[in-house]
Amino acid sequence: MNKSVKKLLIVDDDADMRLSLKLALEMAGYVTEIAANGREALAILHQRPADVVITDIFMPDTDGFEIIDAVHRAFPQTKIVVISGGAKLAKREYLLDAALMDVDAILPKPFDVDALLRTLDSIQRP
Repeated sequence: MNKSVKKLLIVDDDADMRLSLKLALEMAGYVTEIAANGREALAILHQRPADVVITDIFMPDTDGFEIIDAVHRAFPQTKIVVISGGAKLAKREYLLDAALMDVDAILPKPFDVDALLRTLDSIQRP
């Protein structure tokens, strides 16, 4: 792990995904917080900014695109990793849309923890 990443915020409406990512990333040495939706994520960020936001796209209330926009405006130094997908082509296209929003990385679901760790490491390199 690159020590320049101190805190991650994981945003996903799937409780199993949130908790499994939190546990895996904490075991890898990251400090993590979780949010079930975009509204909750933005409230957390305003109180305790994160170095990296890992966000799903499809969520109730505030979706991933709104999170990306809000993070860019309020926390321009925060890195953004977008996770979403499954086997449906339409969701893959949404990942490409997210990539056009100047995010730091996209990662289609399903992915393994090693892929996420490599992604986090790659976005922290100069």
